[in-house]
Amino acid sequence: MLADLLDPLSRWTVPALFALILLAGAVKRVKVYEAFVAGAEEGFSIAVKLIPYLVAMLVAIGIFRETGAMALVMQVVDPVMAMIGAPGEVLPLAVMRPLSGSGALGLATELIQTHGPDSFIGRLASTMQGTTDTTFFVLTIYFGSVGVRRYRYSLYTGLLADVTSFVASVYFCRLLFP
Repeated sequence: MLADLLDPLSRWTVPALFALILLAGAVKRVKVYEAFVAGAEEGFSIAVKLIPYLVAMLVAIGIFRETGAMALVMQVVDPVMAMIGAPGEVLPLAVMRPLSGSGALGLATELIQTHGPDSFIGRLASTMQGTTDTTFFVLTIYFGSVGVRRYRYSLYTGLLADVTSFVASVYFCRLLFP
């Protein structure tokens, strides 16, 4: 019953929002099309500025994985994982999440397909996806595009937040899904 009510609402949300924007522009006497084109032009120039940073980050992630550095990090961190009660299968996700959102999503999807969505590993992978951030992506793309060069403390804070989120994910998943 609720789905029957929400379906037309969801279908008309975007057109209604579009009409509302046009109406607000007309009321305020803004040339909506010209403002849209100017904004699109600015967005395109920002996207062009982001491309070198994005390419550099993707190359660095590829090198990190292909040289075996990720496997080495996983060997070093595996004893710590056992101490906090985290299964070793989620370690690649914990390492990849600060580097790449899409790479981490691929790993989480693989974990869920392998172990099932209702397994402890599946729930932990889902929780990790929702609570951690792509720290290096944020620093590379967002800070790089606006010219921030001194972001050392942002890096420390972001990585500390990622570790805290990971440990909290393990703790709460152990607490809620024994």
